[in-house]
Amino acid sequence: MRNSLTLGLLCALLAATPLAGARSLGSLQFQPCTLPSEGLPDPVEALCTTMQVPENHAAPEGRKIELAIAWVPTEADAEPDPVFLLAGGPGQAAREAFPQVAGAFREVMRSRNVILVDQRGTGASNPLACRDDEGRNAFTEGAEATPEAARRFAERCLAELSKQNDVRYFTTTDYIADLEAVRAAIGAEKINLYGGSYGTRVGLQYAKRHPARVRTLTIDSVVPNDLVLGSEHASNLDAALQAQWARCAADTACTAALEDPVAALAAVRAALADPNLAPVRFRDPTSGAWREERPSMAQLGILLRLYSYSPMTAAALPVILAQARDGDYAPLLAQASLLMSRVGDSIMHGMQLSVMCTEEGPDLRENPADAGTVMGPEFVRFTQAQCEVWPRGERPADFRAPLTGDLPVLAISGELDPVTPPRYGDRAIEGLSNARHLVLKGQGHTPLAVGCMPRLFAQFIEGADAKQLDAKCLDSLAALPPGTGLHGWEP
Repeated sequence: MRNSLTLGLLCALLAATPLAGARSLGSLQFQPCTLPSEGLPDPVEALCTTMQVPENHAAPEGRKIELAIAWVPTEADAEPDPVFLLAGGPGQAAREAFPQVAGAFREVMRSRNVILVDQRGTGASNPLACRDDEGRNAFTEGAEATPEAARRFAERCLAELSKQNDVRYFTTTDYIADLEAVRAAIGAEKINLYGGSYGTRVGLQYAKRHPARVRTLTIDSVVPNDLVLGSEHASNLDAALQAQWARCAADTACTAALEDPVAALAAVRAALADPNLAPVRFRDPTSGAWREERPSMAQLGILLRLYSYSPMTAAALPVILAQARDGDYAPLLAQASLLMSRVGDSIMHGMQLSVMCTEEGPDLRENPADAGTVMGPEFVRFTQAQCEVWPRGERPADFRAPLTGDLPVLAISGELDPVTPPRYGDRAIEGLSNARHLVLKGQGHTPLAVGCMPRLFAQFIEGADAKQLDAKCLDSLAALPPGTGLHGWEP
């Protein structure tokens, strides 16, 4: 889940005096701890513990996994139904994700505890990390960006991880069993679930398996059960980019300063296809050291994709493209390098493969129409290649079936989301009689913290009725103006 930079400011409001002393919740004993908050101004103080669960829940006497759990307590008398945060990815850890969105939970936490369970294979819950030669935890599309290289990377990772793990048991279904065990251990009869991005898939599946245990479900940037995750990444990104380019074309300041972003993108793609393109010297955005690399389509692709997640970074894309069109590739290289490093550090690639190869691999197909897109068919090809060697777990027969019934559900989408567009939220609530879908104008991926959405989120959890929310406050939202230079947009 990636959100606007305003989250850092919101998180500062949550800074608190370190929690003192051990405390218990149900049968679990917690100790004071600080949640990871790299890049944020203030840490989030919490209480932490661990809990052992079977690696294979069908063989409870077998090998164990230690789950890392955090409890962020309310300062008031807590309601009996806490909120569980389900992180995105797949491959992100809940305890690492929460500081990024803590500000959006501020009103919720006036009366409810927040529980964070690092999904098995992520964070401190038996992480399944795959390291390349440079120490990055992902297959990166560098000089040897081929399906064969991706397959070899997966084979090396599997050989290392299999020394202590059976990677078949790191799926969404296994995580749901872990969550149910934690719920029982803390003594909560019912829980409220918030899931962002892939976490929405977890929430939908948990509610289907344990409907009596869920009081409310909030799904932010929705991955419906019937979606083959990854099959539409390329087309969704192109649709979001076209919407961004149209905004620049309609803005006289943008067109005057940058001309046509569509033409700029075409020119940059043509230049990057030239095998004789010379390496470019640029400053490493983390260390400040000088580096030299040849610009590539892979770097352009990751920049376009991940910058599209947030309106603030999406507004900068026309500027970066115009600079590259004019021969200045340093900004593109620096930002792509930073993104690749951060993604590799935050997503556990081995766990991601366990989820993807079990749940999506059997249904993932290459779409010929993706050949002309920015992402192209590479994501599907690389995933298929890695899943040829990665062991698969068991996927429930009704995994693709939608969630139905009268469970209170609030769905949230960003209008310009490049990965989980609003139509996914519409699909997910079709069979839910007590559900509502809010689409936030001009926003991107996981927009929970935008505008009055945190207040609506808290009101939904308090009243468990999405249809009664007065969401007129969202009408004032709009997309940021497209950037026209290094300092943003025209005044």
